[in-house]
Parts: sequence; structure tokens; C-alpha cells
Amino acid sequence: MKVVILAGGLGTRFGKMTSTKPKPMIKIGEYPILLHIIKYFKSYGFNEFFIALGYKGEIIRKYFKNLKLDDVKIHLVDTGVKTMTGGRLKKFENLISDDNFMLTYGDGLCNVNLKKLIKFHKKHNKISTVTAVHPPGRFGNLDIKNSKVISFNEKHQLGESWINGGYFVFKKEIFKHLKSSNTVLELEPMKKLTKKKQLMAYKHNDFWQCMDNLREKKFLEEEWKKKPKWKKWK
Repeated sequence: MKVVILAGGLGTRFGKMTSTKPKPMIKIGEYPILLHIIKYFKSYGFNEFFIALGYKGEIIRKYFKNLKLDDVKIHLVDTGVKTMTGGRLKKFENLISDDNFMLTYGDGLCNVNLKKLIKFHKKHNKISTVTAVHPPGRFGNLDIKNSKVISFNEKHQLGESWINGGYFVFKKEIFKHLKSSNTVLELEPMKKLTKKKQLMAYKHNDFWQCMDNLREKKFLEEEWKKKPKWKKWK
């Protein structure tokens, strides 16, 4: 199964740090977070990645040109600097012919069991499955009933609710719901899929952490110094 990684955003919350590099190239320990993500997928047997480039994409190109990864194919695709998340994914419509594929963001780490996630997705046979997690506030709220998402509200959270943790599995039908470069995946497409009962939630109760600011970067660096839960490779 192929993996799409969205790595084209501006990363504005990092200030000067992202004035010289895209956020997915910010390092946790000795590796850019983007490579942590790829290595995590590789530990589950995934070996073909489509990386959506945008802001300072040439830096990601240069990095992978000089990097040797055994048994891994990496396709670097320019999706535009100002393109929204759904628009970036839309660029891969003619590149991915598989019935199912995975998608994640280039700034989040977790220890979700990817085999179980895919099994869950195929069992329910819906267009989309999102990994639902329990992080600290300010994220998109998911109302879930019997593993079906009944409400998807980006950037709004109340109490101890589930949120969008990325790590999606999609059927190729998702492309029909992406209209243009301005389409935000987490808004209209997800809401329409929710109304059609085509969005499932795989609940993940263990480690998940995005890297939206310096505080979160420092947290991940401290985890890396220990025995990080997302490190399943040698």
C-alpha cells in the first residue's frame, strides 16, 4: 500500500526556524521529523512514498537525493506553495491507482498499529478512516458513535473528546471529493463524507504528538533521548 505525506505547509508557528527550511525538515535528534515518519511506516513494511512538496520543497529534494534508504521508493511531487491539503492530495489522483492508500501529515509522530488500522479500514469498507487520538486542546474535534464519525469540526475541541490525529486510510474514491487546489481536506470533504456515513474512526489510545511549535519540538526531543514509542526500527 502506498503512503502520501503532506509536507508543503509554511510552518509559520516556528518563526525564524522555518525561514530557512520547511517544517518537515526540522530535526528530532539526528533525523528530520519527515524521516522519522518514513522509517515508522517502513517498520510496518511500507516501501513506496509520495511526498507532497510546497514551501521550500527544494530542500527536501536535496536531502533525499543524498540519502540512501534500502528498499524504499520515494516520489517527490511539487504540489504548489499555496495549495491547501485537499488540493495537494488531488495532485496524486493519476499517480495512485491502488484501491486503498494511506495519508499522513509531515509533522506528527505516533505508535499506532498500522496493520490493525488498515484491517479496521478494510473491514468497514468506507471511503475514509481517520486515526482518532486524545491530545491536549486546540485540535479538530471528532464526535464518534460506534466507530462512525458523526461530526468533524476542525480546530475546535471541547473537554476530553477525540481529535483528528492524521494517519488516514482512503479508498481512491476520495479523489472525487477533492475539487481544486483550494480544497481543504479537513473541511468540506470530511464533512460530506461524515454526512454520507463514509468516514470511520480508528481509536488510538497510546502515544501521539504533532510538532506545531518549539515547545512540542522540545517534547519530542526529550522523548527521543529516552526510548521513543514511535521508534520501531534499529
